[in-house]
Amino acid sequence: MSALDDWTDSVREALHLDPVDVNLVLDLARDVAHGVMRPAAPLTAYLLGLAVGRGADPAQAAAVIKDLAGSWSRD
Repeated sequence: MSALDDWTDSVREALHLDPVDVNLVLDLARDVAHGVMRPAAPLTAYLLGLAVGRGADPAQAAAVIKDLAGSWSRD
């Protein structure tokens, strides 16, 4: 994942952001893509970022979203 790490670091530095837990975000996106629908994954990652930007703990916010995705009904 060196290229992904390099990209993430470049974007983070350009936007003056703190380090990111890449695996947390990727795992969340995978769970949402499989449990809800594929297009929901990037939108959910964005919403996680908003929550973290407002002071939420990343791991706790991701856990809440993963629980929601796990119980989501596509019907």
